[in-house]
Amino acid sequence: MTTKIITTEIKEAAEIIRNGGLVAVPTETVYGLAGNGMNEETVHEIYRVKGRPEIKPLSLMVHDASAMEKYCEDVPQAAYALAEKFWPGPLTIVLKSKDMVPSIVRAGGSTVGLRCPDHPQTLTLLTECDLPLAAPSANLSGAPSPKTAQAVLDGLGGEIDAVIDGGECGIGQESTIIDMSQTPYRILRQGALPEVDIKRALAENMTVFGITGGTGCGKTTALNEIAALGGLVIDCDEVYHRLGRTSEELREKLTARFGDVYDDGVLNTKKIGQVVFYDADALLELNAITHGAVGEEVERMLGEYAMSGGTLAAVDAIALIESGMAEKYRPLVGILAPVEERVKRIMARDGITEDYARHRITSQKSDDFYREHCDWILVNDSTTEAFAKKCKNYFMEVMNNHE
Repeated sequence: MTTKIITTEIKEAAEIIRNGGLVAVPTETVYGLAGNGMNEETVHEIYRVKGRPEIKPLSLMVHDASAMEKYCEDVPQAAYALAEKFWPGPLTIVLKSKDMVPSIVRAGGSTVGLRCPDHPQTLTLLTECDLPLAAPSANLSGAPSPKTAQAVLDGLGGEIDAVIDGGECGIGQESTIIDMSQTPYRILRQGALPEVDIKRALAENMTVFGITGGTGCGKTTALNEIAALGGLVIDCDEVYHRLGRTSEELREKLTARFGDVYDDGVLNTKKIGQVVFYDADALLELNAITHGAVGEEVERMLGEYAMSGGTLAAVDAIALIESGMAEKYRPLVGILAPVEERVKRIMARDGITEDYARHRITSQKSDDFYREHCDWILVNDSTTEAFAKKCKNYFMEVMNNHE
């Protein structure tokens, strides 16, 4: 067999594939060995030419995310979000397969990987074929993955019908594979797309409420409703104190700027408070360090939760707006309550005097501040039960609209 080199004759390549032939195709990662993924004989030939064991499943190249609904079932919304973000691109998404996908493609399993390559010639080929293409890397099993058409010919020349010469592949590394057929989602192969980017994209697709407001307003009641709906609740104050105990990076930054503010490896907030209390510039530097560290940890927590299949979360902080974190978490919900009610709650909760309770309230941001900066205001001016119901109704309305 003479392997033909194709450059612009994409319709000819499509005809070869429709007739059961094999064509090596360029992608942004490496060259793939493509054939009709719905034809069992063609898939057998791909395995034979590569010397690949048939116990190893193949992925399917597709033109866009509509293929998920066509060839897969029980597709999570998060899979569409990743496709929207990274397709065309170096990401293979593994999902539960419909029976129409040949068993040999799935190696007898119940899942199939889908990938949309970022290369104009191959995308055109997919459109012309109107077929999903089984397409492992175009090399003999165990050999380096080819980055050029010549490298394909050196390994498979005479064994395949054609190779589309699309130039040298820009990345030269296989796609990242994520299994989304069950939760938690798992990275099966770390490839060209970093895992951190996948986690960030999944977190961005979640409904993440920013919750803020002064002490004694009832944020805990609102957060309890998020938790009752199955959401993750992140308390930024708790995160800050935990990092003060566990983060070596935070410790290095704080001690470099503020000196000995740790006792037995634990951040002494009173010590650092004494340093910054009368120094506005020092306070700004402290906030820059701590807000940055807390923000990074919150992003990590959200990414991990999204990988577990989570779709709902809330980030709670009094200084959510001032820290700049509020821009990431929307809707931003301000929790307000009448001053007299707040005084009673703080006195009962913290065992402090009325004067001290009022002092704490007046030292914090005003209701007008939250009304100006928040997307939504929930006023806690009745019973705990009534306020909880108000919160639940609002959160569910937002979630339904997000879907």
